[in-house]
Amino acid sequence: MYNEIQLISDGDGLAVIGNATDVERFLASEGLPSKDLGVQRLKSVFGTGAAVAQAGSDIAANSGRWVKLTKESAERVKKFGLMESKTPGISHAMVGKPGSIKNWLQIEKGAGSFLTNPARLAGAAGLMAQLSMQQTMDEITDYLATIDEKVDDVLRAQKDAVLSRMIGMDLVIEETMTIREQVGRVSEVTWSKVQTAPTTIAETQAYALRQLDALAEKLESKSKIGDLATTVKEVEPKVREWLAVLARCFQLQDAIAVLELDRVLDAHPDQLDQHRLGLRAARQNRLDLISRSTERLVIRMKSAADAANAKVLLHPTKSPVVVQSSNHVVTGVHDFHARLGIESGRQSSEARRWVEAAADVKDKALETGAKGVSAARSLSNETLDRASSVKGKLSSEIAERARRLRGDEKERNEEG
Repeated sequence: MYNEIQLISDGDGLAVIGNATDVERFLASEGLPSKDLGVQRLKSVFGTGAAVAQAGSDIAANSGRWVKLTKESAERVKKFGLMESKTPGISHAMVGKPGSIKNWLQIEKGAGSFLTNPARLAGAAGLMAQLSMQQTMDEITDYLATIDEKVDDVLRAQKDAVLSRMIGMDLVIEETMTIREQVGRVSEVTWSKVQTAPTTIAETQAYALRQLDALAEKLESKSKIGDLATTVKEVEPKVREWLAVLARCFQLQDAIAVLELDRVLDAHPDQLDQHRLGLRAARQNRLDLISRSTERLVIRMKSAADAANAKVLLHPTKSPVVVQSSNHVVTGVHDFHARLGIESGRQSSEARRWVEAAADVKDKALETGAKGVSAARSLSNETLDRASSVKGKLSSEIAERARRLRGDEKERNEEG
């Protein structure tokens, strides 16, 4: 007899649904860390009536866990052959484990309670989207805790009206998320608290992006290494601050999306899947916008470091300052991208390679300079040695000539 579980993937995460014991066994056998999916909340998808009571009973009998898909875990899951479903962006599979077999295997037949019901599948996809965004929110919290300038301090230090509204909306969203955790749903009253939040957050995000663009332009206007070194040192902490503001904006936008999906699940469950896809597209647009702006900054930093490396022999103290600060900024942008889940695989890996290459170029330039100095010293010493040798040789010849002259003179005197 098979112990059957259902696998559902949206590309970002994996839902594992079935009997609680079977689910735990599967996750343990594959070495996959997980979070509670919260399948009990899907009861609201089916409205009321006798059929709903049966559906609710089926849901209650199931346990659900969510796994964040990394490159490693995605490879592990690939062996189960997940297939595309009728729900856009969702793939699924049934797996089982015969009593005499150690490994879980894909099976063709099974209860398939979630897989055969489009509403449940869409509902599960909605829950997965929420957990994926909450995971990103947690990672952003960790990111903000690791940098020197906390975003709250940056925001409070600003007198701009846009950032002031952001602080107030931040508090309202946190309050709404707390209510959601306590109640388990988002009512119309709760949702009304945050309906205007997206506009405020978008204004702050646009403001922060403009600040980063201005810093990039400031770097571009400097050509002298001395000026560049001063500007890069000034830019470095400011970039870190505005990246923190952007990270906080993105975190709050994800929080709004989580609340929004809850509200749709509660009020219009039939629209849940379309809404999930819409939020996903909007989220990707924000990521693309942020990525383009930060990539422009990385390009400016690269140019600054290249210029400094090219003149390291002429500016042995200022050039390394430019390279070091540029490296810090590029590394910071890469870390920022990773926390937001920006798939800048191309740009991020290029940035990472550039940081290593820039340091290597600097080291080579300094090494070349050192070799040049060493060669000059060697040439100078060789020249001095040659001069000493020539001088010694000439002295010997002069002495020998003088000795011979004295001998000739002595012989002439004796003959006379």
